[in-house]
Amino acid sequence: MELKAKKVSDSEVTMTQLVLPIHTNSLDTIFGGTIMSWIDIAAAISAQRHSNKDVVTASMDQMSFYAPVKRGWVVNLKAKVNFVSKTSMEVGVKVMAENPKTGELFHTSSAYMTFVALNSHGRPTEVPSLILETDEDKRRYQEAKLRREQRLASR
Repeated sequence: MELKAKKVSDSEVTMTQLVLPIHTNSLDTIFGGTIMSWIDIAAAISAQRHSNKDVVTASMDQMSFYAPVKRGWVVNLKAKVNFVSKTSMEVGVKVMAENPKTGELFHTSSAYMTFVALNSHGRPTEVPSLILETDEDKRRYQEAKLRREQRLASR
């Protein structure tokens, strides 16, 4: 059965979280692991939207934290599929923090996640190809293709 290709925009996810006291450390800034968990969730939703399958996290590329996120701030995560191969997808996630009192936005982190789609038996299964509509889609696809090659070479 031929899978119908999907646009990058079909997989886009915007997820918003409020940083509560339970999310913060003794400095009143968010735990890095909380941000990583939210990235994994947003990316998984994006991969599921693209594949219409259950997905599992296969890898997360290096992640850096560029700015602290404080209690009471809002965290916005944007995720979308950058690249697909036969059974896997790379999803890019950009994390922005918003100080609700000033309206200032801070790019706090970014990550690239790889997911594998699973069939009803829990085995890898094919995913739809990706329709690249914009120059940004094409750039992200080419960059993701290079990252995939590097990931495969370092195995």
